[in-house]
Amino acid sequence: MSQEVVLIDYGAGNVRSVGFALERIGYKAVLSRDVEVLERAERLIFPGVGHAAAAMAALQDLNINSWLPNFKKPFLGICLGMQLLLDESEEGNTKGLGIFSGKVQKFPPKDRVPHMGWNEVEGNGPLYKGLNKAHFYFVHSYYAELNTFTSGICEYILPFSASLEKDNFFACQFHPERSGKNGETLLKNFLSL
Repeated sequence: MSQEVVLIDYGAGNVRSVGFALERIGYKAVLSRDVEVLERAERLIFPGVGHAAAAMAALQDLNINSWLPNFKKPFLGICLGMQLLLDESEEGNTKGLGIFSGKVQKFPPKDRVPHMGWNEVEGNGPLYKGLNKAHFYFVHSYYAELNTFTSGICEYILPFSASLEKDNFFACQFHPERSGKNGETLLKNFLSL
């Protein structure tokens, strides 16, 4: 509990449920939209549920968009918080933060969207310690294509990036806060980086 975990509060998303999940594993998270507080965080988490364009507009209004790519400590983006880290998203024709190269696209066909429920993730890297081929909970209509930074792969209609990893930036499309013991393990792995 000595490290400070900060959740980016941009006025939307599943921020509180992530906070509750952290409390269940023994961590108290601070909620903030103040760049100075975010900068001092030992661990930063960007939860996301909502529309890409609206979320990016909120980040721009708070001046988080220009600061975030330079953050040097462990960072975790969740769901929309992952998608906005890529170059662009088809949702609202949104320009992303460009931390990860690649594009976020809508799943085809429309009658099988959204992707909702438990799916297996074939993962590697520090987030997946003890978790390869574990199941996680997904709710999304848009996906990140496979790319150089893909650290976890899931298949729904087509293979897509279930998670990404680059330097201190980690991100997952699924919701660890809604994924039971597997999600708790993943969050513990992130917090122990």
